Amino acid sequence: SEYSGSDAARAGSIQPEAARRHAQRSSRGDDHPSMAGGDPGEVLRGLCEEGLLRRYGAVPPAETRKRLDHELGVIGRTGFLAYFLIVWDLIRYAREKGVAADRIEVWFADEARIGQKNKITRRWARRGTRPSAPYDQRTASTYIFGAICPSEGKGAALVLPACNTEAMNLHLAEIATEVALGAHAVLLIDRAGWHLASRLVVPPNITLVALPPKCPELNPVENVWQFMRDNWLSNRIFTSYHDLLDHCCDAWNKLTNQPWTIMSIGLRDWAYRS
Repeated sequence: SEYSGSDAARAGSIQPEAARRHAQRSSRGDDHPSMAGGDPGEVLRGLCEEGLLRRYGAVPPAETRKRLDHELGVIGRTGFLAYFLIVWDLIRYAREKGVAADRIEVWFADEARIGQKNKITRRWARRGTRPSAPYDQRTASTYIFGAICPSEGKGAALVLPACNTEAMNLHLAEIATEVALGAHAVLLIDRAGWHLASRLVVPPNITLVALPPKCPELNPVENVWQFMRDNWLSNRIFTSYHDLLDHCCDAWNKLTNQPWTIMSIGLRDWAYRS
């Protein structure tokens, strides 16, 4: 069954009711090429070999082959294999869907668990003092499903009681309402089960791109969570579950009211380089 209004966030830009309007649309997008279990280095080399064959035929010049081997070696040693695969995937999606490059919105999504058993973070204090911080042993908690489009400085989120496919469907529908008219969103996500479930309903203006395994540094929403905890959610006591919801809503709405902050935290050169 759907979540009730009391279970989800109710304030500002977080509107679960709007999300439900889109719950029955579209089909699931393709997976990232490494989903089949291939090594990222082998996948990238295979793509380069295909391009080499198309451009030069069966016998490419020796200098071109040497140059390719050198550049792939540099990419592998510097740890940028995943970056190149993701950028390739974005371009492929755009071509397949006939979307002009300037009408693609690159989004990132993730979830954060916020609870009464809260985090203690660093604080400014006079040298030589040790400021106290409250700590709660109660265990009520909730989840922020958050997504940002760093190039536009905008975001979309829901606060929901669980991480599952139903919750992810609501979040996708909410993101779809924030995509500009006539644009198409490429949503980069990790490989959590609810992100790639067969029952996922993906709106027609969104395509999912799964990030490579074990690469949380590729998702700037991880940095968004750290920023929100450091500034608005940590070192405090939540008196009740509803108080927890209110603080999560307020924190996210403060973030979306600062588009320059979303841009500063979220922009990645590899995702937006033309």
